[in-house]
Amino acid sequence: MVIEFAHSPLVTFILGLAAVVLMLVVLDLPAFVGLIISAFVVGLINTVFVPDFGPSEAAGRVATEFGDGMAGIGIPILMAAIIGKAMLESGAAQRIVRGFQGVLGSGNSDIALWGSSTVLAIPVFFDSVFYLMAPLARSMRARVGRDYTLFIVVVGAGAATAHVFVPPTPGPLAVAEEIGADLGMTIAVGVVTAVPAALMAGIVYGRWLNKRLDIPLRDAMATSTDELEELANRKTGNLPGVLESAAPVLLAVALVGSYTFVDSFAGVIPQLAALEPYVVFLGDKNVALTIAAMAAAWTFYRHSDMSTDAWTEEMTEALKSGGNIAAITAAGGAYGALLAASGVGDYITGALSSVGIPLLVSAWLIAAIVRVAQGSATAAMLTAAGIMAPQVPELSVHPAFLVMVIGAGGNICSWYNDSGFWLVKEIGGLTQAETLKTWTVLTTIISVTGLVTTLVVSSAVQLI
Repeated sequence: MVIEFAHSPLVTFILGLAAVVLMLVVLDLPAFVGLIISAFVVGLINTVFVPDFGPSEAAGRVATEFGDGMAGIGIPILMAAIIGKAMLESGAAQRIVRGFQGVLGSGNSDIALWGSSTVLAIPVFFDSVFYLMAPLARSMRARVGRDYTLFIVVVGAGAATAHVFVPPTPGPLAVAEEIGADLGMTIAVGVVTAVPAALMAGIVYGRWLNKRLDIPLRDAMATSTDELEELANRKTGNLPGVLESAAPVLLAVALVGSYTFVDSFAGVIPQLAALEPYVVFLGDKNVALTIAAMAAAWTFYRHSDMSTDAWTEEMTEALKSGGNIAAITAAGGAYGALLAASGVGDYITGALSSVGIPLLVSAWLIAAIVRVAQGSATAAMLTAAGIMAPQVPELSVHPAFLVMVIGAGGNICSWYNDSGFWLVKEIGGLTQAETLKTWTVLTTIISVTGLVTTLVVSSAVQLI
C-alpha cells in the first residue's frame, strides 16, 4: 500500500541522508558496503511513497543502477589505475613534474597543475582528467615534500570548473542546446565565468587551506609512499624522456578531444564528417584510456628491471585497486539514483516555481538543490535546463548567461551521493573528512563564484 503524502520526497531525502551518515560516519563501514546498504534503505522507503515501486524494485533497482554506473566508469577507472601505477612507478609522472618546475619554478607548482587540469577538462570528462592528473599531484608532493592539500585542490578545481562552464564539455553543451544558446557565445561567456571560479576555488582557497590542513601522502593507486619518495630522489637522466612520459596524457586528450572536435564542428566543416566513424570509436573514453594505459604500461616495462611475470603482477595489483575504486564510485551513483527515484527533483522544482526571485537566481537555485538532493551535476543541470527553457523569452540577457548559472548551481556541494566525491577520495588517497574539506568546499566555491560572476558580467553587458 502506497502512502500519498505531498512531502514524501523530502522525507525520503532526510531519511536517506541519515542512513548514509549512520553507515559511513557512525558505524564506519567500508564505503562500498555503506553506500549499497544506504541505497537499499532508500529503495525500501520508496516502496512506501512511490507508486509501482515494490520490494523487488527496491532490490533490483539498486543492482541496475550500480551496473549502469559500472558500465560508464568501470573500464576507464581500471585503465586509469594502470595509467596511475605505471606513470608513478616508471618515473614518468616525476619527469613531467620536473618539466613543470623547470618552466615555472618550484614555487609555482600549484599553478602548473591548476592550469593543466583546467585546459584538459575542456575537451575531456572531469573523471578522465582527475585520473590523469592525480598521479602528477602525488608525484609533485613526493618531489617537494609538502603541499599535497594544495595540489589535490588545484587539480580538482581546474577539472570541475571547466566541466560545468565551458563547452564542448558535455554538460554545458547539452544545456546550451536545450535552451537554444549560441555555442560560440556560450564558450566565450564560459571562459569568462570559469577563470575567476577556478582561481577562487583552486589557487585562493587551495593556498588558504594548505596552511591549515596538512594531508599526508598515503598509499593509493597500488603505489606506496616509499616508492614515490625514491623516484623523487632519482636522477633525471634515469627517468623516461618528457615526450614518452607525457604520452599517456597526450594520447587520452587527443583521442577524446578528436571526437569532441569532430562532433562539434562537422556541421561547419563538412570534410570532418568522413572522420566521424573512426573518432566515434577511438574517441570513446573506454577505448582512449585503454590505449593510453597500454602506452603507460609499456613505458613502465621498458624502464624497470622486472621480469615479464613480475610486471604482469604489478599491473594486476593496479587493477585490484582500480576495481575497489570503481565499485565505490558506482555504489555512490546507485545511492544518488535511488534518491532521484523518490521524485525529489520534481518536488524541489515545484516548490520553487512560485517563488518570485530573479530568473537567473531561480535557475541557479533549482540546479543547486537538485544537485544536493540527487548527486549528479549533469542530471541537475539538465533538470534545470528543461524547467527553464520555456522562460528563455523572458530573459533580458543572452541565454548563454542562463547556461552559466545552471552550470554553477549543478556544481555545488558534492557529497556522499555524488560518485565524483568517492572518485576524488579513493584516487587521491583522502579520508572522508579531508574530501569534505577539499572537494566538497571547492565545488561550492566554484558554484557561488560562478553565480556572482555571471550576475556581474550580465549586468555589465546590459549597461553597455
